[in-house]
Amino acid sequence: MKKAYIVGTCDTKYEELDYVRSLIRKAGVETVLVDVGIKPHDHPVDVPNSEVASFHPEDKDFLSTVKDRGEAVIAMSEAIIRFIPSRKDLGGIIGLGGSGGTSLVTSGMRQLPIGVPKIMVSTVASANVAPYVGPNDICMMYSVTDVAGINMISRKVLGNAAHALAGMIKETLPPFEGTREPLGMTMFGVTTPCVNMLREELEKEFDCLVFHATGTGGQSLEKLIDSGVMDHVIDVTTTEVCDLLMGGVFSAGEDRLGAVVRTGVPYVGSCGALDMVNFGAMDTVPEKFRDRNLYVHNPQVTLMRTTPEENEKMAKWIGRKLNQCSGPVRFLLPEKGVSMIDAEGMPFYDPEADEAFFRTLEETVGQTEDRKILRLPFHINDPEFVRALIESFREIHGI
Repeated sequence: MKKAYIVGTCDTKYEELDYVRSLIRKAGVETVLVDVGIKPHDHPVDVPNSEVASFHPEDKDFLSTVKDRGEAVIAMSEAIIRFIPSRKDLGGIIGLGGSGGTSLVTSGMRQLPIGVPKIMVSTVASANVAPYVGPNDICMMYSVTDVAGINMISRKVLGNAAHALAGMIKETLPPFEGTREPLGMTMFGVTTPCVNMLREELEKEFDCLVFHATGTGGQSLEKLIDSGVMDHVIDVTTTEVCDLLMGGVFSAGEDRLGAVVRTGVPYVGSCGALDMVNFGAMDTVPEKFRDRNLYVHNPQVTLMRTTPEENEKMAKWIGRKLNQCSGPVRFLLPEKGVSMIDAEGMPFYDPEADEAFFRTLEETVGQTEDRKILRLPFHINDPEFVRALIESFREIHGI
């Protein structure tokens, strides 16, 4: 059995870390206590902070040279990013901390493969955890009280977290007996019919992994491509590019499509939900957009229809990415609408805006036998469009 790594700042959180360590040991799992604090202390640990610091790519002695606390924490984050993946006996990891400790420990957790147990008990776990979790399976547990001593609340919360990690490490999953290769797909509510038809058609041959295109969904898809786990992709829903370029809340960042470029995986994509930028509740929509075509998707999500000019901008951005792809590319354009509400009679129906995207993408992409932009006289959720996606997928994979 591999070991449970307990990671935290032992100069400030030793009592809590040691409590977690004792419970995991009692549960029958060996432990490794890793100190990522920046101040000296006399507490017994398994991996001192100096050993972690030695993994810094430049200043391996920063604990004795850096005087500013903030700079030292940043340096320790850079060190733990390299330290954690080097541990061959790591079976799972748990961290405790406030905002600084959470940022520090999760930076190391994010380097581990999906499936390795990761638990972060944090004072900020009830707020926006996207910066800490990213496209990773980190379990964030709210500490309720501050991580400052063992009290009637913290003993229960920390105890549950400790036992959870012990159980994750001890109880192995049944072996996966399937032989289907993974196939990544991207979906939004407004492209669900298309993706459901794709999945139903292909799931007998492939293990279909559907990613919700909410920013972290696209990042998760990209991470699996980068890690070599997945080389089959039907990227129907590229809507995260809208939010990246227009300031919406579901951006996947500048590296969207980056893994496709880096790895050269065969790529089938489309412009699903490029008709919309996502904001929160109506009162969160920026003032400069209040006179635009807005659609209340639900009380927490307001959609803004993209203009022809914005579609040209997105087409240029996507086109430049596609031009960098070394693997085969098929990008399909549904001329009758790119989402459920971009159809005749629906609130975002705007053929002029869609055409601006189609035309600009065709002008931007350097088309070859391996890199093709395909126009089709269908709506994105039409069965005929789904069949065209599958035909392109089979063509570039030779299946």
